[in-house]
Amino acid sequence: MPDVRAITKLRLGLPALLLGTACLSGQVAAAELPFSRQDLLEKSFEPGAARIDVRVAKVNLPVGYKTPLHTHEGPGPRYVVRGRVRVEEGGQSNTYEPGQVFWESGQWMSIENVGENEAEIILVEMAKPK
Repeated sequence: MPDVRAITKLRLGLPALLLGTACLSGQVAAAELPFSRQDLLEKSFEPGAARIDVRVAKVNLPVGYKTPLHTHEGPGPRYVVRGRVRVEEGGQSNTYEPGQVFWESGQWMSIENVGENEAEIILVEMAKPK
């Protein structure tokens, strides 16, 4: 039979751990938790509608692949998981690597994998409801 006291300590201590405070037992301080946060992008955004749909997608680009000129339904942040990509949008060209985030405005754009391996990007789109 499981130790009820140990389970109770875990249940009582978990909310404190999640909030980054000391566990009720006093054993774990916030500084010892294996948690970190790094803000990658901050952008003001006015959707222009009372409601928007948010979609998250993972895109994999083979080495050397370049998309045709295109747009997305909505703007949003794009996070490079792996690879190296060049983004051309609004007359500007920028290159991004793993861990970097860029803002796609919804204008006509193209993206090219300019790295030596497959590129992976997480797209977050904010668009009008369908």
